[in-house]
Amino acid sequence: MVAGVQIHTKVDIPNPQSDILTDGALVFLAALHRTFESTRHSLLVARDVAQGKFDSGVPLDFPPETAHIRAEPSWHCAPPAPGLEDRRVEITGPTDRKMVINALNCGAKTFMADFEDSSAPTFANMINGQVNLRDAIRRQIDFESWPRGWHLDETRITIDNTPLSASLFDFGLYFYHNAKELIKRGSGPYFYLPKMEHYLEARLWNDVFLFSQSYVGIPHNTIRATVLIETLPAAFQMEEILFELRNHSAGLNCGRWDYIFSAIKKRRADKSAVLPDRKDVTMAVPFMDSYVRLLIQTCHRRKVAAMGGMSAQIPIKDNLQANELAMEKVRADKIREVTAGHDGTWIAHPFMTQIALKAFDENMLGPNQYHVRREDVKVAAADLLNAKVPGKVTEDGIRSNVSVALAYCGAWIGGNGCIPVNYLMEDAATAEIARVQLWQWVKYSTRIDTGEQITAQYVDRIIAEQAPGIKKIAPGVKEGHLKIAKKYLTEQIRQQWPSEFLTSDLMPYLTMADGVEDKWYRSSL
Repeated sequence: MVAGVQIHTKVDIPNPQSDILTDGALVFLAALHRTFESTRHSLLVARDVAQGKFDSGVPLDFPPETAHIRAEPSWHCAPPAPGLEDRRVEITGPTDRKMVINALNCGAKTFMADFEDSSAPTFANMINGQVNLRDAIRRQIDFESWPRGWHLDETRITIDNTPLSASLFDFGLYFYHNAKELIKRGSGPYFYLPKMEHYLEARLWNDVFLFSQSYVGIPHNTIRATVLIETLPAAFQMEEILFELRNHSAGLNCGRWDYIFSAIKKRRADKSAVLPDRKDVTMAVPFMDSYVRLLIQTCHRRKVAAMGGMSAQIPIKDNLQANELAMEKVRADKIREVTAGHDGTWIAHPFMTQIALKAFDENMLGPNQYHVRREDVKVAAADLLNAKVPGKVTEDGIRSNVSVALAYCGAWIGGNGCIPVNYLMEDAATAEIARVQLWQWVKYSTRIDTGEQITAQYVDRIIAEQAPGIKKIAPGVKEGHLKIAKKYLTEQIRQQWPSEFLTSDLMPYLTMADGVEDKWYRSSL
């Protein structure tokens, strides 16, 4: 019963979940909301303004007003916090209890608890995830919590009749309940920050950190945050993002799948930026390679970790030969990362732990590679925008994208945010690539390798042909949810511009299932 705070859900929250939504925690969330919501809103409006400029032909570039920050060699970020000196293998995944237990026992250095791309944010998933992390932390393990992005609302909770930021909900509950316990155990509250598009969004996070540390009475600069560089605009502002968070920074990460999604979405008005089949958009293509090299150089110049990304392959249990080929792709990817200068990498399956560890143990003798300065790297704006990617658009590529989009959207509506499809782990980021590639190919009447033109009607036919087989590759998808996914994808390929996030588009289905009134959901700010 906290003034101004309402919980809009019919979901039963028994003990121990009720220990998460305590009065003290709700008062803290209200304080965060009342202090920072107006700034968050203005920054989201600024994203729309920037997109309008990109659509009109203004190219992305390094910000001229912050050239002095990029040019100044003397500033550095905070030294590694306890437990973050050696991050050679980090495992990530949703916060369900089985995943947390497996992560604790797999041998990785750190578990990243993902409340965003691999979690479907039903209220039960979000609250139970907080319970699971609270319990696991008290077993003494290094954790990094991954709150949802600034663009999302937590519609099940309103403060002063306004939905709470999902970022502040995820961050606030985790921080309030665990910060002091983590410090007592020789660690600290560590976070991954997703989906940022501007250094002012990093400044907002830094302000949130300062406020929160004062609120609970722990020293400033105890928090550490690693920023996922997973949007195209953020690639042009890596130095600035580190600078804004420098006393709380733990480095940057190559969020490769979201980055590809953002590259398509941000350049939606540029016909020359049409990409081939997803399988051809590898880390070796020009714009991806430039992004990686610049990230490593930037991080090491400022003495923080440059974290690698996620391979999509997962173990293939029923075919040893196919499994070995898949695992060889993982090995090659991890060797590429460590030899390029990365200080650590991600895995999504416990089976990958030893493969990733072996690659880093054999090629990185110390705890990190901050000494690998990569002063040879010279990346210009044109390099980050070089969309000349070898490859073709094929019917197989279209069918693959349709299957992924249908399966993932159907699973997400049902409360599952991470699913295997054809021996690849698909989450919101990879599903977003599938969705916007289909839109892009229809928008620009792209021709497949046979010469046939891709139209909305062509994709409709593929959707109709692929849909009956979705429940075989994703058995948990319900027929009603698949029907919604088909309608959604059919509408998306016909839009003038692709919508910002499928998670925002589909969130009403989760809030409806949670018993929340429509009026509390805002599809856009």
